[in-house]
Amino acid sequence: MTLKNLNINKNWTLFLDRDGVINKKIDNDYVKQWIEFEFIEGVLDALKFLNTVFGNIIVVTNQQGIGKKLYRKEDLEIIHKNMLYEIAYHGGKIDKVYFSPYLKSENHPYRKPGIGMALKAKEDISTINFKESIMVGDSMSDMEFGRNAGMKTIYISEEITENDKIDFNFKSLNELVISLQNSI
Repeated sequence: MTLKNLNINKNWTLFLDRDGVINKKIDNDYVKQWIEFEFIEGVLDALKFLNTVFGNIIVVTNQQGIGKKLYRKEDLEIIHKNMLYEIAYHGGKIDKVYFSPYLKSENHPYRKPGIGMALKAKEDISTINFKESIMVGDSMSDMEFGRNAGMKTIYISEEITENDKIDFNFKSLNELVISLQNSI
């Protein structure tokens, strides 16, 4: 299967994980305030292009640092407000951001790989069809989230990973954009 075979158009929805896909991860820590948030190089241009291809772009992110009381929901809302502003300033758009503050140990359905955030997105944006959706993430819980919701999956990693939960591997969102540009 190739991206070209999917016939991606404006009916499709792109679901993106945040840390490691949009912004740089902080090793063994969390982005707790805006000053710690750093876009991955090229992501702002990538998002601008992706808006021309997909009808909706949704961010779904586990944020158990809130559950661990390392930062507050209000801190995360400031981060997301600033992130959305910067993306819009550079010509891109994220339609909605959903986050799960729950601890992994809670096994809450809103936390990936549970599909609570996907179901909430579909409730908020009725045109979302999971069969015409792609989940892009850098963890296996992202891939399981996509699979559990019936989406195609794209794994972002420096190394090619073979797994039945992964449809496509790319090193970055930028590499995904190049592939899409070549397949449209």
